[in-house]
Amino acid sequence: MTITDAVTTGLSDRWLSAPRPQTSREWIERAEEVADILAVDAVERDRANATPRAEVQLLKNSGLVTLLGPRAHGGAGESCETAYRVIRAVARGDGSIGQVLGYHYLWAWAARLVGTDEQIAAIEELYTANDFVFGGAVNPPDSDLVIREDGDDLVFSGRKSFSTGGRISDLTVLEGVLEGTETHIFAIVPAAQEGIVFGNDWDNLGQRLTESGSVEIRDVRVPWEAAAGFVDRVFQPLTYNTLNVPTIQLVFANFYFGIAQGALETASAYTRSTTRAWPYGGDDKQHATDEWYLLEGYGELASKLWADEALLDAVGSEISAVLHAPPRRPHCTPTRRDRRAHRSGEAAHRRRRPGGRHEDLRAHRRQSVGQLCRPRHLLAQPAHAQPARPDRVQEAGGRRLRAAQRGA
Repeated sequence: MTITDAVTTGLSDRWLSAPRPQTSREWIERAEEVADILAVDAVERDRANATPRAEVQLLKNSGLVTLLGPRAHGGAGESCETAYRVIRAVARGDGSIGQVLGYHYLWAWAARLVGTDEQIAAIEELYTANDFVFGGAVNPPDSDLVIREDGDDLVFSGRKSFSTGGRISDLTVLEGVLEGTETHIFAIVPAAQEGIVFGNDWDNLGQRLTESGSVEIRDVRVPWEAAAGFVDRVFQPLTYNTLNVPTIQLVFANFYFGIAQGALETASAYTRSTTRAWPYGGDDKQHATDEWYLLEGYGELASKLWADEALLDAVGSEISAVLHAPPRRPHCTPTRRDRRAHRSGEAAHRRRRPGGRHEDLRAHRRQSVGQLCRPRHLLAQPAHAQPARPDRVQEAGGRRLRAAQRGA
């Protein structure tokens, strides 16, 4: 099943006559519309594991593909801070497509991270004007691609076991080591060519539509002048080049967060529509949404998400400010880079580590804690609900009352 099936036919064209978003908030709302479309049949599409061409076309029709592209070439000219929030929003509806979009933004920005001014201008015009989507054959755990010189060309060869974007990408980022040296070289090439062979061997539950399988690179030729960041075959290093790690850490953290949001929303809908109250607890409720253990569980999960959201917003703003600063100014120093890298690593680790705590964010949205006692704010369904005990009912009721009073 794909989003072209009857359940969503025509929804991807809803923006043909709609005004183009003009603000960051409007772009995030556009991403939320995309998420709502994707959420309708996300499970069925993941099971089918078909190449997500219609889903990527949905991203293009919505305008999200060129969110970071220059306005002069038809892009939105938005910030990386907005892009992170868009990734998060799309992943709420479909984690796979959120990951595809996140990697696209990462590689679209890669030209800025390592390219010369001329290369940046050429790549940004190319992908923005043509609505191209990026993929990447980079995966650091694998052996590097081997690059050999052949006159004025570089020839890339090798294999990567992981390459998000795969067959739905228009452009592919290559990275390898020049034969006989320790020199690493990045280049951006058309994805549709005989020398790039995707393995079609990706089948990971929940993320099947990321097109993240293996890829073989067979003698792909790139002119030396297209080697990112090289002038007269010599790399021009900047501290700004090293911002790739915090940049990608936040891509991961935001689509992880979006997946968590979507899971909690789905679970809460099940609780409201299907879950029955426990009939043998001594404090019988008419509805499951009144059960203390469900309210407590949902409240704890929701408060953790709120803390994560606050951290991601703060770090996204910090990293975005550095990424959008002129790369050749003293503003981008190793010390500032390391500080931002630590913060982004903390945010990514927080999303991967269930139950983590951030005491500095304890008070975030405290005013809303009292509302967790209301069914419409339930966010997640515990896997195994246990019978209520009267002593714990009283204890939990007191906790909810105190929380409500603090939030009032």
